[in-house]
Amino acid sequence: MSPFEHVGTPSGDDGSPASEDGPGRGPSVPGGLPVPSGPERGPASSGARPDRTSAVGRLAATVERLRSEVQAAHAAADGRALIELAKGIMVERLRCGPAQATRQLAELAEKAAVSQLELAVDIINQAARDRVAEIAGDFLHRTRTEPAGTGPADAACATVGVRLRTAESAALAAGDAQAVADSLLQHALSPLGATAVAIWTAGSDTSLTLAGHAGFPADEAVRWRYVPPGVVTVARQALTERDTVRFASLSETGIPSIGRTHHPHGGRVALPAGTGGRIHGVLEICWQQPLPPQPPVIMRQIEALAELCAHALETAPASYGHGPTPAQRVPAVAELVDLADGLHDPALVLTPHLGPDGELTDFRIHHANGRFMDPAGRPRSTVNGALLLEAYPMAADESELFDKVQRVYATGEPFRAQRMTLTALVDQVPLAAVADISVSRHGDSVLLIWRIEDEAARLASLLQHAQRLGRIGGFEENLLTDEITWNGQLFALYGRPPTGTPVSLRDLAAHAHPDDGIAIGRFLRAVLHHQRSASAAFRLQRRDGVTRHIRVIAEPVHDADGSLLAVRGAYQDISAQHWTEVALAATRDQLAHTEQESAERNRLALQLQQAIMPPTRGPIAAPGLQIAVRYRPAETESLVGGDWYDAVVLPSRRVLLCVGDIAGHGIEAATGMVVLRNALRGLAITGAGPAQLLSWLNIVAHHLTDQVTATAVCGLYDPETRTLRWARAGHLPPVLVRGREATRLPLVGGLLLGAVAQAAYEEAELQLEADDTLLMYTDGLVERRDTAIHDSLAQLLATAQSPAATLEHRLDQLLTHSKSDTDDDTCLVGIQVV
Repeated sequence: MSPFEHVGTPSGDDGSPASEDGPGRGPSVPGGLPVPSGPERGPASSGARPDRTSAVGRLAATVERLRSEVQAAHAAADGRALIELAKGIMVERLRCGPAQATRQLAELAEKAAVSQLELAVDIINQAARDRVAEIAGDFLHRTRTEPAGTGPADAACATVGVRLRTAESAALAAGDAQAVADSLLQHALSPLGATAVAIWTAGSDTSLTLAGHAGFPADEAVRWRYVPPGVVTVARQALTERDTVRFASLSETGIPSIGRTHHPHGGRVALPAGTGGRIHGVLEICWQQPLPPQPPVIMRQIEALAELCAHALETAPASYGHGPTPAQRVPAVAELVDLADGLHDPALVLTPHLGPDGELTDFRIHHANGRFMDPAGRPRSTVNGALLLEAYPMAADESELFDKVQRVYATGEPFRAQRMTLTALVDQVPLAAVADISVSRHGDSVLLIWRIEDEAARLASLLQHAQRLGRIGGFEENLLTDEITWNGQLFALYGRPPTGTPVSLRDLAAHAHPDDGIAIGRFLRAVLHHQRSASAAFRLQRRDGVTRHIRVIAEPVHDADGSLLAVRGAYQDISAQHWTEVALAATRDQLAHTEQESAERNRLALQLQQAIMPPTRGPIAAPGLQIAVRYRPAETESLVGGDWYDAVVLPSRRVLLCVGDIAGHGIEAATGMVVLRNALRGLAITGAGPAQLLSWLNIVAHHLTDQVTATAVCGLYDPETRTLRWARAGHLPPVLVRGREATRLPLVGGLLLGAVAQAAYEEAELQLEADDTLLMYTDGLVERRDTAIHDSLAQLLATAQSPAATLEHRLDQLLTHSKSDTDDDTCLVGIQVV
């Protein structure tokens, strides 16, 4: 093992443990001995440290610490060997005996203000002048100047590094935080362009106190001498986030801070100042101008200055100027132990445990109070003095209890949690418990309090929440002593303060609406005289003028002899339920009235529709034609539609054939159908063709109705020539059945009726033959919600070409095989040439 690895406390001839490090010297091991800086510091100073932010990392760190303690014990023996070797060198050079060399080594170490081991290492290095001494000296030189290149920027970084090292030495020699602030600004921060610096100390209540400052006016420092908890500042943000906060320009953030009026557009950097895992305060640096990004080497040196500030705040706190100092404000560990012993809940007093590198690794259980009960059944004597992660390794697992304790120790901000799960290992079996946790920092110690939630407390909490959610208040009235007990919810129902006087059941009528007196009388007779459980609903008139609808439930309580002893029960606020029932009753009445009106409208529309077009109609007589009609109303009366048809012989002996569909349902559609059907009959008397008739009918629909739109097919059949002239207005074309083949007539252009003021329609002519059948229909025959109209028409053609004995049978067959599911009216007209 190298002599520079984990040197422990010397013992034997050198006397007491070594003194603390002086300014600018390397860190000390737990025994207090300095460890010279060098490339062979060992694993404790290397970059491969375990990740202490995770549960497994913390447990690994605990194992590593235990291993390091074993190594340190071996290193202590090596340290004693180094001291003995140095004594031998002094015996040889001074020509003296071993006892005189021992005294001489102790006197030289005391005069040089260094430890005997460090002096012994220097004596050995000077005598040896070997490769180890050269490497150590070169390492110290490179760490002072920072690794740099040959460019101007690297040279500047090296120069700044030297100045920062000078500031470190001056800060370590300073007496208080104010002297540290002056030294940092003079030696380290001014070369970087900084104009002011502030050192804040963090109180246990997360308040901030200005411990030292430089570069700010005196009145500004007085105004910012104290920042209460909860005020968001630049330093507060660094304290809360526990990380470096950097702002290129303070004016862009809008966050208040010291010196904002004098440096409104300057940059700011705030760093938490902490040692051993605990944050003692914040270092805040101010620039006059906006702050550009800084090289990493500068930021690392500024972070080192923040650690120096933490050392100053920890060892030499400044005078705060308002109230007692932190040392006066926080109790000592002994006082905290007395406080823990006075608690009725289990409590642990924890003190920080630092690793060899000076960082917080664990907490030592300094004291467990008399209420302490270990889940694993261990006595208090076993837990006292142990490390928290060793005694309770699951604290670093799911509950993250160790994280909470560590954050409280670092920031001083208390932590409270309800129903937090705690897990303990009992014979390697994890046992979980639910508890309320309280963690607070008192000086350099942490007080951990917990209260295990037992079954009775949990049920009482559930009952309390159930009463609150159900707006229920309980009571008990002793009829012998007239003592009345109410819970808090019942006082709230009555609108009375918790210190008010409860109301007796016998006085209940005086607080109720006069109209409810009879119901309350029956309730009281049932409970007090008949001695049976009863309930009643009444209107409670409170003193504040509010009326609440209440239901009271009570039952008698008998003594051992069966005599009536007391009455207990509950009040429930049913105001919301009452008004809901009132609203529902009004809604039901309104719905019944609306349904009645709707049914009457549908009945009238259905009567009008059936008066014009009855569902069944016998054959219509026409020259050279046999005409049959089928009309199927919608399946529900609430969907009375506007489908219509007409077949009439005109004075010219030609036959008018038409089918139409009014958009919409109800009485409006039925009346629109009547208007268009009668208008078409009147227009057909003029002898105009189908296209002209539809053009005129479009004018009627657009101008002479209440915005009615419709589709229609209109045809004129000449029995002498067996010729059919027809036109369509947005309607499906007719189907021609000739022999065993059914085809759709070709589409002709034409908008639906009523869409525009003027519209022109195309006209087609069809030459019919004997036994030909023409089918005119509305969309209710073919439309399906899940099928395209093209597929529905193909199915119609397949059904239409099936053989049928008569025209009536063909129409019935089409209606029977129709798969329409739109609940729409269906109108079907069949024309057969004879």
